[in-house]
Amino acid sequence: MAIRNPIEWSVDQFRLAAVAAGSVGRAGHRVAAPATPPRVRHIAAADLVEAVQRGLDDFMAYRSDVIFLCLIYPVVGLVLARLASGYAMLPLIFPLASGFALIGPLAAIGLYEMSRRREAGAPIGWPDAFGVVGSRSFGAIVALGVLLIAIFALWLVAAALIYRATLGPAPPSGVVPFLHDVFATPQGWAMIGIGIGVGFLFACLVLAISVVSFPLLLDRDVGFAAAIATSLRVTAANPGPIALWGLIVAVGLVVGSIPLLFGLVFVMPILGHASWHLYRRAVAR
Repeated sequence: MAIRNPIEWSVDQFRLAAVAAGSVGRAGHRVAAPATPPRVRHIAAADLVEAVQRGLDDFMAYRSDVIFLCLIYPVVGLVLARLASGYAMLPLIFPLASGFALIGPLAAIGLYEMSRRREAGAPIGWPDAFGVVGSRSFGAIVALGVLLIAIFALWLVAAALIYRATLGPAPPSGVVPFLHDVFATPQGWAMIGIGIGVGFLFACLVLAISVVSFPLLLDRDVGFAAAIATSLRVTAANPGPIALWGLIVAVGLVVGSIPLLFGLVFVMPILGHASWHLYRRAVAR
């Protein structure tokens, strides 16, 4: 992979952006439900390892493009943190950060598209990530994305209610008093325990309905219900591997979030590309 000068690279990106923009007009086609549901496969831990390896390979093949795309994740995360920096919003900083995993499958939709195009042997640039708008399943993709955003909003509401039930309705008076209340009082540890338990249930729900649904919608002319049903069947057929995959994603997001969220620039594309390859192993063609 040759290293090009910035001017040449920028010209190529604008050219690719113009090509990708032409696919917008194909969006919004109605998708008919498949006559027979997609057949799911049994997978093992070795399949997860291979999916991550191939995801890393996709990332290395198009690293300049996906790094450019994924810069938005730490920037948006830091903006949200700044908005929540007021003492009244302080209890929601952790729910906002941890809740990113709930909308991660939606955030990675462009990465699935790039892996799909690479698999087909098509030329790829970062604007091709927006080729999803030309998918015949675009309406179902939007609907599934709205569902994940609604679940994320419900998680924030649940987190706020847990805070009120444990530490009371009054907002924190400062960062140090807040940290003391959280880590040095029984009520704070109760909030942590209940929050982890409720957050785990939200994460399990999102994992079950989205582990293969977005890639499936990109790959085939299926509807919203069929995509979710297939994802649930994959989860039911492979509870252990899917649980392990959820753990891999959670650990990856935590590691990527540590250095001011900028590790997500590398973690998100690898996990996103790997999710496409996991779909290929879990759902028969």
